[in-house]
Amino acid sequence: MKPAITVRSSRFSFIFEKRTVIINLILFFLAVFACVIGPMLGHTLLSPYEVVTALFGNGSGANEFIVMQSRLPRTLLSLVAGAALGVSGMILQGIVRNPLAAPDIIGVTGGGAVAAVIFLTYGAGLSIQFLPLAAVTGSLLVAVLTYFLAWQRGITPIRLVLIGIGISAIMSAGTTFMIVVSSAVTASQAYLWLTGSVYGASWNDVGILVTVVFLTIPVTMVFSRSLNTQQLGNDTALGLGVRLQLDRLILLLFSVILAGSAVALVGAVGFVGLIAPHIARTLVGKTHGALTLASASSGALLLFGADLAARTLFYPVDIPAGVFTAGVGAPFFLYLLFRNRHHM
Repeated sequence: MKPAITVRSSRFSFIFEKRTVIINLILFFLAVFACVIGPMLGHTLLSPYEVVTALFGNGSGANEFIVMQSRLPRTLLSLVAGAALGVSGMILQGIVRNPLAAPDIIGVTGGGAVAAVIFLTYGAGLSIQFLPLAAVTGSLLVAVLTYFLAWQRGITPIRLVLIGIGISAIMSAGTTFMIVVSSAVTASQAYLWLTGSVYGASWNDVGILVTVVFLTIPVTMVFSRSLNTQQLGNDTALGLGVRLQLDRLILLLFSVILAGSAVALVGAVGFVGLIAPHIARTLVGKTHGALTLASASSGALLLFGADLAARTLFYPVDIPAGVFTAGVGAPFFLYLLFRNRHHM
């Protein structure tokens, strides 16, 4: 038997292999290391010492501005948004038992995109600070619509995916229509947001998303046993006492909140929610307790790496991070389609 660590209480328990714990710790420390690497790299290169002294308020004024007002908030937002998207994708793939499920594929991201473009087009008199709220609202409305249309004496995974893909196509068409009828300035803003960019990150954005992630991910782990049981099939899960439809509804809500909040603040970054859970499964296996943490770390590092490449490789042009995630994600999606062609 493999060495394991058991965490048990009266309401829930977790069993982790020591190898899984070590891998999750490595991923976590890589994310912490990114908090130093991110502020170091840019047009003005800083040493680790300069970054650390700036963090503690002992650096020069210029260095403190670069680190605290520009690079560190951007680094943290990319890490936290990536974590949110990674866990959101893991939840969806667990609910529908399909490796192709992701927030941007079943319409959640599309709902936020339509709402954001509508806000940019018709919300001229409103503060841009309400854009995240509009995007989250759009994601939630589309998720409710998808769930309602998929309901037929309960929700089956395949029906949820198929209806989600259809809703996603409708949302994409609606977004395109809104951009066509809007002004050139609004269209330019919308295109930047739709591509996905961490440019202009603020401490307020970081605070909002950190709150959402740290409230949602621990609760998701409590439902890891339900997700593990659902992989055995509906009948088996019901026989083992899983509140199947209620658990799916709650988990879907968590997924939408995580994806909608991330998309609201960094734009429609694609494929992170698809790729991160697959990387995590390769590293820690399919048990959802450990998989939740690994998906969060994998998603964080993916989006951080994409944003770091976006702002350094083509300086002074700041390429949207979504360009890099799509460049990696689209071929990966095709690979998954090819690998699973006999099961579709």
